[in-house]
Amino acid sequence: MQPKSPSILECPVGRTVETVGEWWSILILRDAFQGATRFDEFEQGLGIAPNILSRRLAHLTTADMFVRHRYSERPPRYEYLLTPKARDFFPVIVAMLAWGNKHLAPKGEAVVLANRDDVRPLDPVVVDAADMRPITSANAVVIAGPRASRGMRRRLASLKAMNPALAPAGD
Repeated sequence: MQPKSPSILECPVGRTVETVGEWWSILILRDAFQGATRFDEFEQGLGIAPNILSRRLAHLTTADMFVRHRYSERPPRYEYLLTPKARDFFPVIVAMLAWGNKHLAPKGEAVVLANRDDVRPLDPVVVDAADMRPITSANAVVIAGPRASRGMRRRLASLKAMNPALAPAGD
């Protein structure tokens, strides 16, 4: 378990990493989005050790990413169903797929996201819902939200992106 500083726990990225940042968790969610629901499906598809899978599924269930549903009485067997909270994580998986294809597939894409109806490859981008323009590091900045602590406000104010005067000359 990693130490949890207040700035990490207050940050939505830090809380997300605490919930799903362990690499097996992300791969379990990836497989769940592709239809896996049962322990043996995850185990076989991922080649993951049963003890690790048990811990990760328990964590994801406690974190409200899965709901555990019994599908067999004898022997007792459970399936893991995505919750609405988990389904909201799908765009993160899509962004990881797109980034991996762009930067980590030198010989070409092995997996492509496609439109379900016509199997046309999709080119995912993150856009602002208000004006549908892409969100990039050049046009976006992180600001303090209404519930930000004084410490978080100080941290954000000290960032170069928030205060260009802090950036060294020539940046």
